[in-house]
Amino acid sequence: MKNLLLVFVFVFITRDACAQSCASFYLLQNNKTLTFAVYNKRGNANGTIIYKISGMPAKGATTAATVHTNLLDKEGKSVNKGVSNVKCSNGTIMIDMNLFLPQQQTEQFNKTHAKVKNAFLEYPAAMETGDQLKDGTFNMEIDNNGLKQILKMHIFNRKVGPTEKISTKAGTWDCMAISYQVKLNIQTGPIAIPLNYHATEWYVPGFGIVKTVSEAGSTEIVSIKQG
Repeated sequence: MKNLLLVFVFVFITRDACAQSCASFYLLQNNKTLTFAVYNKRGNANGTIIYKISGMPAKGATTAATVHTNLLDKEGKSVNKGVSNVKCSNGTIMIDMNLFLPQQQTEQFNKTHAKVKNAFLEYPAAMETGDQLKDGTFNMEIDNNGLKQILKMHIFNRKVGPTEKISTKAGTWDCMAISYQVKLNIQTGPIAIPLNYHATEWYVPGFGIVKTVSEAGSTEIVSIKQG
């Protein structure tokens, strides 16, 4: 009986810890507005990404939210809007892969007129330096005024590096540096344009990504507001 009680307590504490991990992740917090600054490869300001979160009631061990994205150019003009999904199940965060599209492709393709197969990139509840994370593959078909375009993105070789302290205008965090590679292929009719690059993101467990850097440029969180 005592052993059964201990097992029950352990399961309850573990389940509660997972729920807290989901609840503290910024893309799952209802009515939050997040602002990310975008910089080009020279480090010059190149735009802004605004995320507005609409959380949904948890179903069992799964929490979900809708993310409304607004990409602004460096003059502050909206150039693309989109809707993405984020989930958390038993502490594992699952982020819609269209949120990982590079700025140029996000501006180029209007996702409101696209056919997208839902695909998620996973961030497990417990990560350690040296861990290899799961790959992710994302496909999108766009009808651009009668011209069919197909975009395919594969994120792979995701490796968890050492913990680093990152500071932005929004705060300071102890982050896990996650490096990965991206294969991007854009096909317009018979013409295919491949793009391969390496990137690193700084991820705070239970909170989210606060900075990314690639050959094309970088992003970092600069504001977190309610409403």
